[in-house]
Amino acid sequence: MISNEAYVLELLQNSGAVSPEDMAACHQEAAMNGHSTLEGIVKKGLMTRDQILEFVAKDCGMEFVAAIEHVDEDVLATIPAPESRRYHALPIQRLPSGLRVAIPDPLDFETLDALRYLLKTDLEPVVVPLEKIDEAITKFFGKTDESLQTLMANMGGDELQVKAAGTGGDGEGATEEGDAPIIRMVYGMILEAHRLRASDIHLEPLEKRLRLRYRIDGNMQEMRDPPKRLQSSIVSRIKIMSNISIAEKRLPLDGRIALATADGPTLDLRVSTVPTIHGESVVMRILDKKNLMLGLPELGFFADDQAIMERVINYADGIFLVTGPTGSGKSTTLYACLNTINKPDRKLITVEDPVEYQLPGVNQVAVNSEIGMTFAAALRAMLRQAPNIIMVGEIRDVETASIAINASLTGHLVFSTLHTNDAPSAITRLVDMGVKPFLVSSSIRAVLAQRLIRKICPDCKEPYTPTETELRALNLNAASLAEARFSKGRGCDRCRGTGYRGRAGIFEIFSVDDEIRHLINENAPVSKIRQRARDLGMRTLREDGIRKVVSGMTTPEEVISATMGDKG
Repeated sequence: MISNEAYVLELLQNSGAVSPEDMAACHQEAAMNGHSTLEGIVKKGLMTRDQILEFVAKDCGMEFVAAIEHVDEDVLATIPAPESRRYHALPIQRLPSGLRVAIPDPLDFETLDALRYLLKTDLEPVVVPLEKIDEAITKFFGKTDESLQTLMANMGGDELQVKAAGTGGDGEGATEEGDAPIIRMVYGMILEAHRLRASDIHLEPLEKRLRLRYRIDGNMQEMRDPPKRLQSSIVSRIKIMSNISIAEKRLPLDGRIALATADGPTLDLRVSTVPTIHGESVVMRILDKKNLMLGLPELGFFADDQAIMERVINYADGIFLVTGPTGSGKSTTLYACLNTINKPDRKLITVEDPVEYQLPGVNQVAVNSEIGMTFAAALRAMLRQAPNIIMVGEIRDVETASIAINASLTGHLVFSTLHTNDAPSAITRLVDMGVKPFLVSSSIRAVLAQRLIRKICPDCKEPYTPTETELRALNLNAASLAEARFSKGRGCDRCRGTGYRGRAGIFEIFSVDDEIRHLINENAPVSKIRQRARDLGMRTLREDGIRKVVSGMTTPEEVISATMGDKG
């Protein structure tokens, strides 16, 4: 009914709304029958639920409304539907000072603070009975049979099937009938994450709650928390599905899950557990096999950059590097390149840590340093397999770099990744590792630096006029402004109110020609190499991002955020 019952009871008695005798009788009946005293007051007919709610609302200085008759349509998008259902809160009117929001509990200050943080505005709360708010949410947002709560309640045991269910230590992989609700709950989390296009599921044990968050389009978003009391059971179920020992709770562990959904697609998840002071934290990375079928246009390349990329990945030999921080889409780009050039007349071998996606027609080798199968060792063995094309997951040391370079000089096309902030810095990174400059200059064909930006949601996309600050930050000239189609997402149910749905890359393509080779051989500083590449037509990450802002693909703030360190 209301969160702080003790406060409400004291308020009702002190105000005379309920006499001390009636209050004592309700206390006694509640103790005998196992319900709350407030329920006893309602059962005895002393006050209705709505009367109690109105009484408390008045004491808190809030207006009470028995039902929601009208909602301004322009305010519905201010709270995404999942958050509206989660908090049982509905925006009903825009005010000069903020928003008028319907809430069911005037004493739930934690929810009010969460809503203020979510909406970034002041709120004028209006108290409405819970069932009336839920009716209005259903009316204005529609029914949500796909929500995690409904999945947990209604999903049958065969909705998902574990394809490769392993045994987890003493878990034996078997489940008792009493574990069925836990199984449905875990499956519900995975299904909803897949439906929302999440890349990761994070289960984080805190002191008083088990926090559930999904990473959607690169940003963490909170979901409804599973019950804290079920924390151990949920983690154990995930570990059993991942073929991880449920007996070991002191060490970080890794596993995999393969799930076949009822509608056909198979979900692969990479699972990692880490012990924390409040229990084991679990992260499940959802490996979307649709990424295997991506071509270069789907990654976000414009026609001119795509032409350069197609030329580079069809070279007979040499090294092509993709650089960027963790989570910038390097692996997806490499898979798209391999998918483009994977033909029956070519032999492709990859060495990865770990093998995330299984590519049809490609020989894939997993690194296992515990038995000596390092990148360097695997690469040496791969060369004896007579491949045409090699992919090395990452160049981490001079030994791996040297073998990759030697492979490229002996007629192999080598793909790999490197951790640098921009494309030209890959040259100096290899030299700093200990590779001779003349070997770098003769083997590197091109380097691609990339970042990921969120795309504007197509369902709520609308014209937008950027601020002077954004225009100055992007250094846009009059010619660019004349052709610009600036857009922004208003926020809708499809994008959970963010205004963004899906991601694309922004790219910096650094091609090595004779002039650049000469500079590398002279051991020129990266600033000089970069400037020469700019003179020869290389676009920086920021400049490619500006093109995507002007085309209406993304917003200025996304590009500014992704290229904060780009001085170009």
